[in-house]
Amino acid sequence: MEANGTGIDGIKRYLMKEGINPSYQRLKIFEYLQNHRVHPTVDIIYNDLCKHIPTLSKTTIYNTLNLFEQRDIIKSLSIEKNELRYECDLRPHAHFKCKSCGNIFDIWQEFPRMIQQTVDGHRVTEQQLYLKGVCKNCSQDL
Repeated sequence: MEANGTGIDGIKRYLMKEGINPSYQRLKIFEYLQNHRVHPTVDIIYNDLCKHIPTLSKTTIYNTLNLFEQRDIIKSLSIEKNELRYECDLRPHAHFKCKSCGNIFDIWQEFPRMIQQTVDGHRVTEQQLYLKGVCKNCSQDL
């Protein structure tokens, strides 16, 4: 689910509805996730936001992302070892990581057994499908 409305006011209402105190840092971190659909790491978020929020720390970002994930308003992706990335689009979809440029793309086509509530009698609570290869942009360069 995403914030209703537009801009910071919509994000503020959304966080409050989810029981999260909408501090300035939390608002800006969620806004960043909404506006930068590149599946950023903590380092990417920090490097971009600290230019505008000089008092921001990586600890604040980690704590905020953990809170958001506990409240089920974002999810983390662990496509590579030691690299955790984040997104706020919770609709079921797959991810494609380019081995050449490192970018991660959302894949919206339906895959077998995606979106099902049960599989072989098991109750599905989370789905993650990761694909790797060379993206169309990098393929053109070959």
